[in-house]
Amino acid sequence: MTTIYLDNNATTQVAPEVLEAMLPYYHDLYGNPSSAYSFGGQVGRKIQEAREQVATLIGAMPEEIIFTSCGSESDNTAIRSALSTETGKAHIVTSRVEHPAVKVLCTHLSNKGYRVTEIPVNREGQLDMDRYKESLTRDTAIVSLMWANNETGVIFPVEEAAQMARDRGIVFHTDAVQAAGKIPIDMKNSTIDMLSLSGHKLHAPKGTGVLYVRKGTRFSPFLIGGHQEKGRRGGTENTASIIGLGKACDLAARNMEEENTRVKQLRDKLEKEILDRIPNSRLNGEPLNRLPNTSNISFEFVEGEAILLLMDEFGICASSGSACTSGSLQPSHVLRAMGVPFTMAHGSIRFSMSIFNTEEEIDFVIDKIPSIIEKLRNLSPYWKPDEQVCATGA
Repeated sequence: MTTIYLDNNATTQVAPEVLEAMLPYYHDLYGNPSSAYSFGGQVGRKIQEAREQVATLIGAMPEEIIFTSCGSESDNTAIRSALSTETGKAHIVTSRVEHPAVKVLCTHLSNKGYRVTEIPVNREGQLDMDRYKESLTRDTAIVSLMWANNETGVIFPVEEAAQMARDRGIVFHTDAVQAAGKIPIDMKNSTIDMLSLSGHKLHAPKGTGVLYVRKGTRFSPFLIGGHQEKGRRGGTENTASIIGLGKACDLAARNMEEENTRVKQLRDKLEKEILDRIPNSRLNGEPLNRLPNTSNISFEFVEGEAILLLMDEFGICASSGSACTSGSLQPSHVLRAMGVPFTMAHGSIRFSMSIFNTEEEIDFVIDKIPSIIEKLRNLSPYWKPDEQVCATGA
C-alpha cells in the first residue's frame, strides 16, 4: 500500500539532496569540528557554511545563528534568556494558541512565580492586537508569539507586534518553526530580537534546530559546558544534521515559490472538494492569511481519532492537531481558543502538504474522505442526516 503523507507540519521527509550532503560526515569526515588539526577543521568550515545557508534563508547574519537540538530548545532558550537578562521583570506575554514548547513552559514558569498573559484570538484565529497592546507593561520581560500557527496555518502580524514591543524596550521572540521556508522572512528589516526554527519541518533531519539572536541582544545560554557556538550553546555539534539543515535551508529558499503556487493549489483543491462534498464540515482559521500548505477542517459529529484510523487503512497520513499533543483526548487548545463548537472541535483534521505531494495523491484523498465521514456518522447517535447543513468556512 502506498503512503500518502499529508502531515508535514508534524515532520517532513529528509530531502534526497540533504541526505546526500550528510552522509560523508557519518563515516569519512568524522572529525570533531572544534579540533585544531585540519581533519576536524574541514568539518568546522562546513558547519560555518551551513550557518551561512541558514542565515540567508531568514535574512540574518551568520554570527546571529545558534544551532540547537530542536525548536523546543530554541523556544525555551529564548524565553529563559530574557527572564535572566531582563532583571527585575517577571511578566511574559504570549498567546492562547502557542505550540506546547512555549505554552507548557509558560505554565511551568507561572507556577514559579512569573506572571503570564495569554492574548486571545478571534474565531478565525487572528490575534487580538488591542489586547496585545494593552498587555505590554514596564514589568514585561519578553513577548513570545508564533509566526504561523502549527494547527491552522494562520499567520500572526509578528512584525507589527515586535515593533510595539521594541517601542517599549521589551524583548520579542517568535516561534517561526512552521513559517521558515514557506513564507519570506527578512531579519535585516525586522525588529524581532529572537527567532526559533526546526530542521525537521523543512526536510532536514530531526534533532537539529536554530535560535536566531539579533546582534546586540543580551543573551544568557541555556546549555552551559562548552565553548561551542561562541559559548552560547554548549555541547559537541550535531555535525551531520547541522550540515543537512544548511542544505535544507538552501533548498527551501529555492522552493519557496513552488510552496506558494503548486503546493497552495493542491491544498486549495483538497479543501474545496472536501467542503463541497461533505455537509456539516468547516474550515478552521483565516482563509487567506495563512501558510500555503495547511488546511484544518472539522467534521461535525465524528471523532478525529476515528477519522485518522480509517484514513490509515488507505495509507493516508494526517493529524488531529499538533503532533506534540495528539495523544490527548481533549479537543485542540487552538480550536477551543477560536471558539470552534465542541461537536466540531473533536472532529478536526489537519492536512499539511509539501513539495513532494502530487495531484494524484490529492485526488485519491478527495475520493476516500467522504465515504470515511459517512461511515463514521452512520455509527454516531448524534448524526441526523435530515438536519445536515451546507459546508461552512471559519
